[in-house]
Amino acid sequence: MTVRKNQASLTADEKRRFVAAVLELKRNGRYDAFVTTHNAFIVGDTDNGERTGHRSPSFLPWHRRFLLEFERALQSVDASVALPYWDWSVDRSPRSSLWAPDFLGGTGRARDGRVSDGPFAAAGGNWPIAVRVDGRTFLRRALGAGVRELPTRAEVDSVLAMPTYDMAPWNSGSDGFRNHLEGWRGVNLHNRVHVWVGGQMATGVSPNDPVFWLHHAYIDKLWAEWQRRHPEAGYLPAAGTPDVVDLHETMKPWNDTAPADLLDHTPHYTFDTV
Repeated sequence: MTVRKNQASLTADEKRRFVAAVLELKRNGRYDAFVTTHNAFIVGDTDNGERTGHRSPSFLPWHRRFLLEFERALQSVDASVALPYWDWSVDRSPRSSLWAPDFLGGTGRARDGRVSDGPFAAAGGNWPIAVRVDGRTFLRRALGAGVRELPTRAEVDSVLAMPTYDMAPWNSGSDGFRNHLEGWRGVNLHNRVHVWVGGQMATGVSPNDPVFWLHHAYIDKLWAEWQRRHPEAGYLPAAGTPDVVDLHETMKPWNDTAPADLLDHTPHYTFDTV
């Protein structure tokens, strides 16, 4: 069984294996396909039209499936690898261990955001940015520049306390747990982290930065925590809702999995802590 661990508790060998598997997916072309898929849904998901991956109830099951596909790709390279998660309510500093040269590398230089250390720095030649929003071909970050503070545990708990999964109008204007976790309303959890990292993470091609997967693995864990706190509160909407994915409606681009199929993560993986 795959166990997703807090990145802060990874051994040196686990970090090395994760990085090596990510670099191999980049080398063989599979990595950039994930970036292309994510960007297509960021561009296509609108408040007043069809929306699947973002601004919608299926934000959480869509990303759960997306992460599962990526994790399986990693495991096709190295069966021992699992997606780590980044608890940004605890590891809140640009000096946290995940930004060290032996793992993800650090922030970018002031002039252009170019990351200069770690395995994904342009100087290493192993991480060209091919799926781009501009002409720059290197990984960029600006940790803490776009917004100063990452979300706190108190802010996380305030969102986990919300009793209803989602509600009309089922978009970025909705109240409820999903939208407050996604960050269009209230204390802004998920979106704020993307902006805090900056660079490509603040754009539709955010998976260009490998921290994307660690961030979303933690968002996924928070969904599981919310489910445990509110066992009677299920995914909404149930049926007959235009432009969004209902409980038993399949999700694009896979068209073979509905939110109902992904409400329980435990057939696929567990977390190191509940």
